[in-house]
Order: sequence, then structure tokens, then C-alpha cells
Amino acid sequence: MATTDVWLLVAAAALVVLAGLLVMSEAAIRRVSRSRAAELVREDRRGAATLVAVLADRPRHLNVLLLCHQVLAVAATALVVVVALDAVPGPRWARVLLAVAVMAVVTYVVLGVGPRTLGTQHADSVSRRTARMTRGLTVVLGPLAGGMILLGNAFTPGRGYREGPFANQAELRELVDLAEASDVIEDDERQMIHSVFELGDTIVRELMVPRTEMVFIEGHKTLRQALSLALRSGCSRIPVVGENVDDVIGVVYLKDLARRAYEHREAEQSERVCELMREAYLVPDTKRADDLLRELQTARVHLAIVVDEYGGTSGLVTIEDIVEEIVGEITDEYDVEVPEVEPLTGDAYRVNARMNVDDFAELIGLDIDGETEGVETVAGLMARRLGRVPVPGTMIDEDGWELVAEAGQGRRKGIGTVVARRRVPAPEEEEAP
Repeated sequence: MATTDVWLLVAAAALVVLAGLLVMSEAAIRRVSRSRAAELVREDRRGAATLVAVLADRPRHLNVLLLCHQVLAVAATALVVVVALDAVPGPRWARVLLAVAVMAVVTYVVLGVGPRTLGTQHADSVSRRTARMTRGLTVVLGPLAGGMILLGNAFTPGRGYREGPFANQAELRELVDLAEASDVIEDDERQMIHSVFELGDTIVRELMVPRTEMVFIEGHKTLRQALSLALRSGCSRIPVVGENVDDVIGVVYLKDLARRAYEHREAEQSERVCELMREAYLVPDTKRADDLLRELQTARVHLAIVVDEYGGTSGLVTIEDIVEEIVGEITDEYDVEVPEVEPLTGDAYRVNARMNVDDFAELIGLDIDGETEGVETVAGLMARRLGRVPVPGTMIDEDGWELVAEAGQGRRKGIGTVVARRRVPAPEEEEAP
């Protein structure tokens, strides 16, 4: 082997070591959190301030590290291929294949396993010690990496990632799944974390209490009537309407009613709800749930009225509704839990009128597709078959099943549950060929 070949191999080894350092830095930066970096700054640890700056724009720095270690790995592979072509006997294709095979093993072990493990295990120290290097590389090569991302997005079908696809939500979801599989977190914790991600894709219309199930009161009613409604319904905040439910003029609070009635007993009969109500907080039904949660927290409001594109009332949403999307159903001592499906004697079920129609079809074995029908709930299916809004007692026949609407609870006279019972065929139907 010539001296030149030896130096080429030394250069290839050096490039692999440098690439491993970059991979280790990348793994550490992915692992360490901003709060931990801020804590390191308070502890006056060396490199912590630079690390904070790196984490402030984490995707951009990770993209540069990825570009650099890939370039180094490719350059090392090219050098080894040159040495193999010059110093290894045999057919040309065999020498190239041997060089690629060797570098594949080296790259997997030296770049894929070792540095990533060290970077993850010692995230604090590695990220601090390499923060200045990472920062310098990003200052020099950041525009190049950004340009290559834009070029890649231009050739990629669909909408690309502005900051690159190397530090996106999908990777975080996979990490959560791996943590659950490794017993680091419990399954319910994994589901909760996924729910946080999904909250950003959820719009208010998907989690609101629909207009038909709203409890409301007219503005001309007395405080005593409002108190009675609040006690009967269990609602501590009730929308106040004017001419109709589309004319929401405010929200009355149970605490305000109780305080006013306690301090001025005669006010129960003499004062009207519209005199004690507060301003209603209106939001569009297409608003994202996470944005609304932040707005409600900032405004210190617990209930918002949801309006559609025409200004009509679609429903209402509370902070509790949004939180339940993350932690699941929240019930208190006043809530009456109604099961979504209740098996009855014989071949029959009582289901919630808002049950998903696809789940309902699967339950009783019907060939119904909600998307094809253009409906989402069992009540919607009945309305489509009838051509009108079903009322308690309405019955339809659906492929051998009788669906009977039952009254719900509350002031609205809509249906709350539906009884599905398999229809017993008449004797002449059984004898028919």
C-alpha cells in the first residue's frame, strides 16, 4: 500500500471521527430541554449561555449539523473507495462493493450507534461543550442548509417543512411511543401526550356543546328563574339570549345570582337577568382549540359562545371541554354519567343519540358509511331518513332494525337516546321463499 493510500485512510478516519462528534452533538441538542439549559445558566456552567441561544432556534442548528456530518461521511466513503481501487486486488466492481460495505458498517456503528448513545446519555455536558462549535457552524453554513431545504421542498410533492423535516412533530410522537414501549412512561401518559399534539389540529366545532343541547335563559326572566334553572341544570354559567338562541346578549353566572339574591332578597323577583349578565365571549367555530385555550386563560373567561360563518350560534365551549380533550372525561358529583351503549334484554341496545354512526353500524352489523350518508351521529342518520328533525317517539326501520328516538334531559325537547331493536319478521315473511 502506497504512502498516499495510508494518508487517505487516515484522512477518512479523521472525517469519520469528526462526523461522530457532530452526530453526538446533534443527539445531545435533541435531548436537552430549554428549561434545563436555563438551569445550567443559573449554575454558571461553561457554554450554557451559548446553549440557550442554540436551543432558541433548535431546528436550524440541527439541520446544519445533519448537513455537516452527512458531507463528512460521504467524503470519508469516497476516500476509502479511492484507496480500494488503488490498493485492493480484484475486479473493479468488487473493490467498490467492498469499500462501500466496510464504510456502511463503520458508519452504522461509529456514527449511528456510539455517538448517539453518548450524546443521549450525557446530553447536558455534550451539548454545553459543543454549543460554540454548533453555533459557529450555523453562522457559516446556515444559509446553505436553508437553501438546500428550500430546494428539497421544491421537488417534494405537497407542502414542505419550512425549517426542515428533521425535527418535526412526527419524531416527537415516535419518541413518546418508544418511551411507552420501554416502560419509561405509562400508556395513559402516552395517550395524554399525543392528545396535546392533536389539540393543535382540533377546531372548536369538534368539541363544542352543540346548539341543540345548550342550556340558555331569556334576558327578561327574573333572577329567581335563573337560579332555579342553574340548580336544575347544574350549569354555573348560562348564556342569556334576546329574541332567539342566535341572539346571545351575555352570560349570567351562578355566583353573581347567589350573591345578589343573598344581599338583596327582593331582587330575586324584581330584577331581570339582563341587568346582572356579563359580556359574552364569541369565537368562530373554525378556531383551533389550543389557540382558544390560551385566549380564555388570558381573558380569564371560562365559557365562549361559538358562532358560525353567518353569525348564528353553533354552540358553546368551556375550558373544561378543551382540557377533556387532553385528560379525558371530567365528571363531578353532580354529573350523571350516561353510557354511550347500554345493552337491553333481547337483541336490542340503547345508544346515545350523538354516538358516531360508523361505530353504531359496527355495533349492530349495519352496512352504513357516515361519510357516504353525509352524517356523523345516530340522530343525524334518523334525520336523514325522515327528512326532518326526529322527535321523541319517532321510529324508522333500517335494514331489519327498528330505531326509536327517546327524549333527552334538559330544557331542549330534542332526543337524547335511541333504542335499536332487531325487528322480528312476521310468520308470512319467514315462510316466503
